[in-house]
Amino acid sequence: MLTTDLPGEPVPPRMQRIRNWLLHNKIKSLFGVLLLWMFFEVLFLPFGEISRLKSANPTETAFMRHHRERASEEGKRFVKRQRWIPLSRIPKHLIDAVLVSEDGTFWFHEGFDWFEFRESFERNLKDGKFTRGASTITQQLVKNLFLSPSKNPLRKLKEWILTWRMEQVLSKSRILELYMNVIEWGDGIYGADAASQHYFGIPSALISRTEAAHLAAIIPNPRRYRPDGTSRYITRRAELILRRMSARGL
Repeated sequence: MLTTDLPGEPVPPRMQRIRNWLLHNKIKSLFGVLLLWMFFEVLFLPFGEISRLKSANPTETAFMRHHRERASEEGKRFVKRQRWIPLSRIPKHLIDAVLVSEDGTFWFHEGFDWFEFRESFERNLKDGKFTRGASTITQQLVKNLFLSPSKNPLRKLKEWILTWRMEQVLSKSRILELYMNVIEWGDGIYGADAASQHYFGIPSALISRTEAAHLAAIIPNPRRYRPDGTSRYITRRAELILRRMSARGL
C-alpha cells in the first residue's frame, strides 16, 4: 500500500525511498547539497574575463562596484579617480616599493607564497586573531577585480582558483600592470597615477623614491592612512620599505 502526504495523492515508492534515505542520512544529505552548491559556484567563475584581460583593460572592478553601492546606501556621492597607464610608464622605484611591501617573491612564485602563508598562519595562531595576511599581488588583484572584501571560506576558495587560473593565462608583467592600475589608494582613488596626482600633484612618472615608499606603505589600509600625512606608522613603514629596497640593490 502506498503512503500518502495528502488524501488522494499517493507518493511513488521510489520517491518514498529517497525521502526515507534523506531523513536517515541528514549529514550526508547536507554535505551533498553543499558540494553541489560549491560546484556551481566554481562552475560560473569568470574564467573568460581573465582571458580577455590579455588585451583589454577592465573598466570597473568588483571593489569599485562595492564602494559605489556602499556610498549610495550611505547617501554619499561616489567619485572615481583613475588614469590608466602602461607598466613601462610607471617608474621602477614605485614598482619596486610596491613589490617589496606587498609581495617580495612576485616574479618567482606561481600565485601563492607558501612560505609567507605558513609564517602568517603561525603568527595568527600565536596571536589568537587575524593580524597578518599572506596574499600575493595576484591574489589581491583577483579579489579586487572579481570578488568582495569579505573573508568567508567560499570567497577564499574562489580566490585561490582564480589566482591559479590568472597565473596560467597572463604574464607576470600584465598581472603587475593590472594591479598597479586598479588597486585602491584612497577613497575613490584607483591606480598609481591617480594616487600620485591626488596626493602629490604630479604624474607617477615624476614621483620620488621616498614618495613611492609612502604610497606603497598605505596599500594595506588606504582608507585609514595617507602617504602625505603625519602618521608615524606610515613613516616607519616607508622607511622599512626603503631599507629593504636598498638591501636588495633596488
